[in-house]
Amino acid sequence: MTLEIRSFAEVTANYDVIFFDSYGVLKNSGGVLKGVPDLLWRLVQAKKDLYVITNDASKSPERMAQSFSHPIEGELIPPSQIISSGLLATDFLAAQVASKKPSGRAVYLGKPGSAYYVESAGLTAVPLVEWRDDEDPDAIVLLDDEGFDWFRDINHVLNLIRRSLAPVVIGNADLLYPTKDGGVALAVGSLANMLQPIAQKTFYRFGKPDAMMFVYALQAVRSARPGTKNHKVLMVGDTLHTDILGARMAGLDTVLVLSGNTMAHQAEIQIQSTGIVPTYVCADILS
Repeated sequence: MTLEIRSFAEVTANYDVIFFDSYGVLKNSGGVLKGVPDLLWRLVQAKKDLYVITNDASKSPERMAQSFSHPIEGELIPPSQIISSGLLATDFLAAQVASKKPSGRAVYLGKPGSAYYVESAGLTAVPLVEWRDDEDPDAIVLLDDEGFDWFRDINHVLNLIRRSLAPVVIGNADLLYPTKDGGVALAVGSLANMLQPIAQKTFYRFGKPDAMMFVYALQAVRSARPGTKNHKVLMVGDTLHTDILGARMAGLDTVLVLSGNTMAHQAEIQIQSTGIVPTYVCADILS
């Protein structure tokens, strides 16, 4: 097998709707990649409907939409077209916790902006650092890998999980994300994987490759563009086990880009070893 690297502009010509992953495709830890707003604007001008399908639960869809705006043309992807794993976590918290205890309180791990997904469920969001150990939370929610001290607060949340009967919700299933120096950093999904076998509890995880992410997104597509068929929707991602696998299971064509978690010199062997085969491979979305 020899990878054929295609031009992203050529690949997208035959699709009406494009789903983008966020980190590793549109941005990295340093922010939106240079040239991305101009590319998104060209796609909008070409009458493509653009969506972001992301496991990022660190900020609200409104704040994400602002980050993808064009300096001259303004908003390119509205909040309603940003489908975050945090939204699925919100639905779970609303149905399983807030519906039974409307005045409930959830302790969360993450930056202040990630509290949006707890508060949107109708719960009071309390950062872990402010939580009193003599109280029992109604939910424990892990949303982001920043906004806390990894040594102190990871031990703190581990002990809280061990002694509490509250559901533990993971708002981002990703194991890692790309950094601006070309490396990667651990995401909150990796933290959950470390804590779960120690705590010996069931964790409720949300995000790609879970089918509900794509069900949400396709429902939004067909509300905006009725009659859209799956073969006119393209998923663009940098990770085989989340973006590509999830989209394939949803019946979508896929583009694996080599600008994030999947490195160019390892892509072919990873595709062969996992059996997760993208429809196309592109160096990045600017090619």
